[in-house]
This record gives sequence, C-alpha cells and structure tokens, in this order.
Amino acid sequence: MHLQSCRNIAGEMTNMSLIEATAKKTKGRKGVGIIDCDIHHTFQDIKQLFPYLPRKYRERIELWGPSLGGGPGTLNGGNIGKRADSFPPNGGPAGSDLDFMVEQLLNPFDIRYGILTGEFIASTNTADTYYSAALCSAFNDYTIEHWLDKEPRFRGSIYLPIHDVAASVREIERLGSHPGMVQAYVPSGSPHPYGNKMYHPIYEACLKHGINFTMHVGAIGDGMNAPATNVGYPSYYIEYRAARTQAYMAHMASFIFEGVFEIFPELQVALIEGGVFWVAPYLWRLDQDWKALRDQTPWVKKKPSEYLLTNMYIGSQPIEETPNRQAFDTLFEAMHAKERLLFCSDYPHWDFDSPKLVFPKMDKETTNNVFYYNAARYYGLPMPDQTEE
Repeated sequence: MHLQSCRNIAGEMTNMSLIEATAKKTKGRKGVGIIDCDIHHTFQDIKQLFPYLPRKYRERIELWGPSLGGGPGTLNGGNIGKRADSFPPNGGPAGSDLDFMVEQLLNPFDIRYGILTGEFIASTNTADTYYSAALCSAFNDYTIEHWLDKEPRFRGSIYLPIHDVAASVREIERLGSHPGMVQAYVPSGSPHPYGNKMYHPIYEACLKHGINFTMHVGAIGDGMNAPATNVGYPSYYIEYRAARTQAYMAHMASFIFEGVFEIFPELQVALIEGGVFWVAPYLWRLDQDWKALRDQTPWVKKKPSEYLLTNMYIGSQPIEETPNRQAFDTLFEAMHAKERLLFCSDYPHWDFDSPKLVFPKMDKETTNNVFYYNAARYYGLPMPDQTEE
C-alpha cells in the first residue's frame, strides 16, 4: 500500500486546515492517547529571550542580529518550510503561539504529552561557545516560563552548547532535575561522533539527573561541524535531507563501538527525524562486521543490533513510504519498531506527519506502543490506566 502522509498533500489544501481535517477522524477515539515526541515551538521575536540573556549579548543581537549561520540544510529555520495553516492568527511565526498550538495539535489529536524540541537548534552550534551557552540557557529558561509553566501536557528539552562539554554539563546540572525537562538535546551535526569519550561527562550528568540524551537532525555541515557527507558539502536542501541518515549511522556506530552502552548501560539515546527503515539493514551490517572484527573492540559484549533493544529509540518522522504493505511490515518488524519507535509529528513543519495518516492499520498493542507506551518508558511519563485502552 502507499502510505499517505500530510506532507504529500499539504500543498493541495488551502481553504481547510489539513490538520483539522485529519483530526476529525481522531476526535472521540478511545485509547491511551498519544505522546508526540517532536513539536517545534519558538518565540515570536528573539527579543523575548532578552530577559534571560546578559547585557553584552542583548546588545550584540540588537547591533548585529542573532548571527547563527546556517545554509541549505537549515530550511526549517524562521518562517521557511512551515505548514501554511500553522501560522497563528496573531501573525507570529509558526509554533510561537501556545494557545493556537494546543487548539490545532494537542486537543484534536488527543495528545496527552507533547515533547517540545524547539526551533532554535542553531544556538547549540555557534562558533562562539560562550555565546552558544548563553543562548541555550536563555531558550531553556524561556521554554520553562512561557510553555511548560502554562501547559501541563508539555515537556521540554535541555538545549546543550555541544561544542563546550563543560558548559553542557553545567546546563544539565542546572536544569536536569526540573520536572518538566525530560531530555538533553543536541543536533545530529557535530565535530565528533557522540560515542567519543570527550562526551562522557554529559552522559554521566544525564544519568545523575535521570534524563535521556536525544539527537535531532540539524546543524549538519554548519559552523564548526563536520561536512554533511563523507565527500563534502551538498548544493541543495534535498541532498541535506538525504545525508541525515549518514550522520545518524556514524553516531550509532560510535555509541556502540566506543563502548558507551557498556560504560553507561542505563543510558537511553533517541535519534529523531532521521528516517526509520535504514536502521534494520544497517544493524545487520554492523553485526556482520562485528563478528569478523570483534577483536578490535573486545569491550562490545553483544551484537550491535542488541543495543537497539536496550539503549536506543528511533523517531518515526519522516518514515519512509514503502512500495507495498509487505515491505512495510518486514522492515517494521526487523527494526523492532513495536518496542523502539517513538511517534513524532514534526509540527509545524511542511512534512508534518498526522497520527491518522502516517501508519497503515496496526494491531492494538503495536499502536499503543508506538503512539504512547514507548515514549512513556523513554521519558518516564505516566502509564495510562489499562481501562482506558
């Protein structure tokens, strides 16, 4: 079957919100509800961060602008790449109005919890690491005061200035115990694979505060980060999208073969917005190479594919559209989606995935796992009463 998602027909609907149209099917649906693990919120104006920024950075922004860089791979920044119907009535940027987001996304789709992932990923990547740390802290504080404190269904992400490990640890120490903050959050673009031992203090801090480490696609080839591909920089956004999987492959192999999950067996890691079905054949390849080369990494105690079931989760958006249902079922089972897939809508981006359109019909247990239970386990959120199912 052809898996139809909102991104396929977003450009065809003008007079009626596609989100509203698909949500009508969801309203009144009985069950455990949904945890949406990728909701991009933002501010109406960067000056909303000024109360949380030192004076020198306020003046810098007023004089020079944010100066965050970016390139073809940052299409979703600003007002570019958003759903046409996701801009709030007040005229602000898509994702900047809490009440509108609740009305358009949370309520009609029965989203019990929404994980806010922000629209400010470039702040984690600025070459001036002091500035990056200040921006991340400011955005984190803004998220708490203007979003988490006002809507109990939202949970937040701790933005880390990933080029400064010490500053990243300080930010986790500062906010890791906040009940609304559920994950340390970094871009997939980086100068080194995240299995590198330089990042160990971050994982120690995550475990200390009981939060997870989540990578989201972004900043690939930007700032001080490595190129988007092994052969250099692409020219077009579609090439950057194709390169996302390469970055996640490198990080996944690094986590496994650098021994992170043996050193920190309780650490849980999620890979968000980098595709889904590549995971199965890639882990098959890692298993094959590990059998032949395991003497190089004797600390890796089990097959690479087994670490998926103990330490890693995969975000569902954008899930690949398979040519038929058989291919979907085969790959879905092979990458253990029933146990390790997290539903992500990617609201309010142009390739938003409606929870009613993104998957073919699945059995009740799988549906509840993908839409709720897997995320509840990952983020430590309440499990619904069984009578709700």
